[in-house]
Amino acid sequence: MNIKKIEIFSVRFPLKVPFIVSYHRYDDMPSVIVKMTTTCGLVGYGEAVADEHVTGESAESTISVLRHLLAPLLIGKNPLHLERIHDEMDRAIRGVPAAKAALDIACHDLIGKKLNQPIYEWIGGRYHESFPVTHVLSIGEPSHMAQEALEQIIQGYTAVKMKVGVDVQTDVARVKAVREAVGPDVPIRVDVNQGWGNAANTVQAMRLLEPYGIDWVEQPVRADDFEGMLEVKQKIAVPLMMDEGLKDIHDMRRLTMMQAAHKANIKLMKCGGIYPAKKLVHMAEMSGIECQIGSMVESSIASSAGFHVAFSSHIVKTVELTGPLRFGKDVGNLSYDLPIISLNDQPGLGIDVDEDVLRELTIDSYVIGEESHVAR
Repeated sequence: MNIKKIEIFSVRFPLKVPFIVSYHRYDDMPSVIVKMTTTCGLVGYGEAVADEHVTGESAESTISVLRHLLAPLLIGKNPLHLERIHDEMDRAIRGVPAAKAALDIACHDLIGKKLNQPIYEWIGGRYHESFPVTHVLSIGEPSHMAQEALEQIIQGYTAVKMKVGVDVQTDVARVKAVREAVGPDVPIRVDVNQGWGNAANTVQAMRLLEPYGIDWVEQPVRADDFEGMLEVKQKIAVPLMMDEGLKDIHDMRRLTMMQAAHKANIKLMKCGGIYPAKKLVHMAEMSGIECQIGSMVESSIASSAGFHVAFSSHIVKTVELTGPLRFGKDVGNLSYDLPIISLNDQPGLGIDVDEDVLRELTIDSYVIGEESHVAR
């Protein structure tokens, strides 16, 4: 089984409502979908959702890297040879984890279909039967965030994650409003996306937030400030999660050696796909650091891939893979049974991709290995 053809689709997913974090407002979500075909006729899908603020990639740069470097590199390769594929991609170009993730996910989808097994069965075996789904609140006025949180809890969600990071005082007002709306027993997680900048601001904010019973706080300081994370961890009583600062095995080694956070948010788009994500999970487990599998607001394709990592990993305790729930239209049929997610036992990613919807949402497309560029 060798890779015969790789098709690249530049798409934009419509969002039901804008998604706002400390560093950007998204009115729709750009994504790059990869369709990989083998010599034996199997088809696998992958996805890259790039974020300039996290990995330095954009949708445009991802397409360029895939089209001119990585996709041609994989033509003729056996998708089963994941260690070799990742080694050759890493030798060809440093970084670009979202681009590598798209190809990695497609290879895993192909392998699962070849073995007639769901991905989770052969990357560790199913450990978890289901996960609760957390509703994510984008940044807004305190009253609006409180109203949305209450509505979602009434609909069945059991926890909320709040995007904050504008400034300490207004962020405290947001958390206060949400806590008053949902009551004392609903878990609230606070994601700052680096917005508080440094340890001093973070410690001040967390002291003001003490009355509101926060479950944990995520990436309050700049991504590369491991020392700041450690200072925060030593001075607050709430568990601390690292996200943007944790991308690859070098970051995980630094995190585990410094014990700079209690929890690690692993995202396939930050580390390069399923194969490196499992390596990060194992490294975290050896150091007693609990993991979450998060996302960059991805479609059913990459969200499914993240769920396979989560369901096969004991140390993964939470998931935040809710991109498909935010989209007005999706290319896949990942099924949520709110407030939980349970994977099926279908081969590969376990989803069907609607080619008609893919074509409808495609802005531009390329074919590597056969035919020529087709622009739309």
